[in-house]
Amino acid sequence: MKSLGKTLKNARELIPFTLRQVEEAVGISNAYLSQLENDKIKKPSANVLYKLANLYNVELDSLLAAAGIIQESKESKNKLLNTAALSAEKLTVEEEEQLLKYLKFLRNNDD
Repeated sequence: MKSLGKTLKNARELIPFTLRQVEEAVGISNAYLSQLENDKIKKPSANVLYKLANLYNVELDSLLAAAGIIQESKESKNKLLNTAALSAEKLTVEEEEQLLKYLKFLRNNDD
């Protein structure tokens, strides 16, 4: 399982938002967000994760599981990318990371 920090950073970059834009949107300081993304803060409050899940449009349970607050169910693993529209098979962690990188590339080069 990816760390909470990596999960948050990937989700933020997919939007794409800067840390300052996230701070303005949800009222969490960019310094705190940076510490979260760099795994210096391992277990933020559920309220912080709720705000970020809503902004990033990700499942709250996946963030709570990444933080170790709840145990992730087998069904919710890789839920972000493992949809029928993407693949009939489960994606590996490596495949998910490559797909996220490619999506970031496409979004950053969309003129």
